Amino acid sequence: MACVKKCLIIVDYQNDFVSGALGFPEAAMLAPRLAEKIRAYKAQGDDVIFTFDTHGENYPDTQEGRHLPVPHCIEGTQGHALAGEIAALCEETDRCFRKNTFGSDALYEYLKKTPYERIELAGVVSNICVISNAVLAKTAQPETPILVDAGCTASGSAALHAAALDVMAGLQIEIIGRNR
Repeated sequence: MACVKKCLIIVDYQNDFVSGALGFPEAAMLAPRLAEKIRAYKAQGDDVIFTFDTHGENYPDTQEGRHLPVPHCIEGTQGHALAGEIAALCEETDRCFRKNTFGSDALYEYLKKTPYERIELAGVVSNICVISNAVLAKTAQPETPILVDAGCTASGSAALHAAALDVMAGLQIEIIGRNR
């Protein structure tokens, strides 16, 4: 099957990671660059995919909830929604994946069946969900260039952000935009 499109995956750019329960200043600063990137992909007719960290009221009883006891991205709350202008850029025709853990198994299955000429990831949190989904994309399409834009992803920890970028580079995921 020929692949003629590129794909941009916006990882978990949700209110709770930007200004809510787990928000951090670096996440909020990504909005203009993410919006520009989304508009550019759509203008070229390429695909934009959004992932949503998604938890239920039972979050405190989950393994993640026991390790990170901060309820966040509870489905149906404002914290679960995409943040700011990014929310307005997500259209009904865009593919969205809800996930209850760091990586999306549904996204992986979709990527296994849908070849792209290039897959780029951006969003938050670089050392948790971005790296997890980048590895899944690389696993689903090992011969497709997988890119992560360092200027369009962030973490609450500069050290973990840098380490995540280094680990992804070691996995043959191309890191672009490191000098922003």
